[in-house]
Amino acid sequence: MTQVDQSLDRERLLDGVLDEHGRSWLADAVRRVREREEAVLELFPVAARACGRAPVPGMPGVTVDLLVRERLLAALPGRGAALGDLLWRIYRYGDASERIAVLTALGRLDADGALGEHGLQIVRDAIRTNDTRLIEAAVGPYGARHLPDGEYRQAVLKCVFVGVPLSAVAGLKRRADRELARMLADYAHERTVAGRDVPADVWPLIRRHPDVTEGRRLPEGQV
Repeated sequence: MTQVDQSLDRERLLDGVLDEHGRSWLADAVRRVREREEAVLELFPVAARACGRAPVPGMPGVTVDLLVRERLLAALPGRGAALGDLLWRIYRYGDASERIAVLTALGRLDADGALGEHGLQIVRDAIRTNDTRLIEAAVGPYGARHLPDGEYRQAVLKCVFVGVPLSAVAGLKRRADRELARMLADYAHERTVAGRDVPADVWPLIRRHPDVTEGRRLPEGQV
């Protein structure tokens, strides 16, 4: 499914769960953002109060306010550095749920190249935290598209360290390389020597490059 298809699915789901008041509020909010993009700074924080925080059926972990906030960001008319600066302001002063909405919207905002690398400051900040929700949102399609190789590898390692499943990391099939396998093998070696479990989802990446296991103490049957 393409980024555009996913966005359309999320919009249809949102339209189906909003009540009349929520739909009216959102339509007015989108109009205001299109007319004056700075209005998003006032509307973004109150989206949950206006439209609710109910879970969206069929989308585990997704709430109504998340989709509403994504819709507000999609209405922003800016591009490039100006768009990145505004998104950073929204993210920087937002609470955790607001920050997650910014992170999950980045891929859609960059679908036609409108954002480019100007959202990386947000991704990098989220990866530096220990909030698994922010980290998981940061390693989505936008991060996979724009993070340099070294930073992408470090983001994968951060997920392993804090318990974010690697299935949540976008782009692994394309971007996982020998150096990442070596880093994961080092991690697995250290865990094994310390008598600690190794997360199961690291092994498929290590097995792509069997030579990186040489000289390392690893659990029997895994390599």
